[in-house]
Amino acid sequence: MTAMTTAPLAAPETRTPARRPSARLRAWATRAPLLPALIFMIVVTQLPFVATLVISFFDWNSLYPDARHFTGLGNYQEVLTDADLRQSVWTTVLLTVAVVLASLVLGLVLALLLDRRFRGRGIVRTLLIAPFLVVPVAAALLWKHVLYNPEYGLFNGLLHYVGGPQPDWISNTPLLAVEASLVWQWTPFMMLILLAGLQSRDHEQIEAARVDGASDWQIFVHLTLPHLRRYLELGALLGSIYIVQNFDAVFTITSGGLGTANLPYTVYQSFYQAHENGLASAAGVLVVIGSIVIATFALRVVSSLFREEVSRA
Repeated sequence: MTAMTTAPLAAPETRTPARRPSARLRAWATRAPLLPALIFMIVVTQLPFVATLVISFFDWNSLYPDARHFTGLGNYQEVLTDADLRQSVWTTVLLTVAVVLASLVLGLVLALLLDRRFRGRGIVRTLLIAPFLVVPVAAALLWKHVLYNPEYGLFNGLLHYVGGPQPDWISNTPLLAVEASLVWQWTPFMMLILLAGLQSRDHEQIEAARVDGASDWQIFVHLTLPHLRRYLELGALLGSIYIVQNFDAVFTITSGGLGTANLPYTVYQSFYQAHENGLASAAGVLVVIGSIVIATFALRVVSSLFREEVSRA
């Protein structure tokens, strides 16, 4: 019997697996490109707000720096109890509500018209968007001098052509003059939001309603308006955020006179004219808080819109 010798089998080569980066390291690597933008945003926005918040607790007039002292919530109490400041808060609310509602109604009408197919729709859409692209100060100057001027303005020129009166629009209706310029500028913004909502409708559902004999008014009331509810809310909230902080139209058209001074203009007066740094900072903080409250609701509406689109997909 022949003895057979077999060589021992070589042990399989063992490799040390490469160490994978931890989840925390991968997360930091992903966020690293955003850090410069985040740092820039904090330096530009948050640090000034913190400084404004600190100053709002001091009775601080820049003309008398040695008399500066801590006053706690005294500036906020003065903002909420002073008659002129309360009037500016009321003017801000009235201006915002009037402009947002009028812009929404006109924007809805224009969106319904542009949702139809007709020749030259692209040109008409571009022309209607143009007012929103105009610089706010330039838009206010346009309304003040080209339209409202009692001597050479377009409005009085048309009235003179038909034999009508020649009113001084800014002196007779100052708040309405400011509101009209803002409505002209913000209607295209509302129109774009509502037009996007109209074009996201379920056209098969609308056609089925037409086949069942529903009129255009019934389709608008029972199908279109419920579908546009979220878009109307979004337009109202976003418009409120910006119009609450509007300064250009009030400053340019009326210079805050004739009962048109809103809260941002009052902050400007308190800071740059009265040199009351603490009082102006307190009023500014209140404006920011109001804007944050409105923005919170706006973000919720946007999130709900995204969820609805995802569910449809």
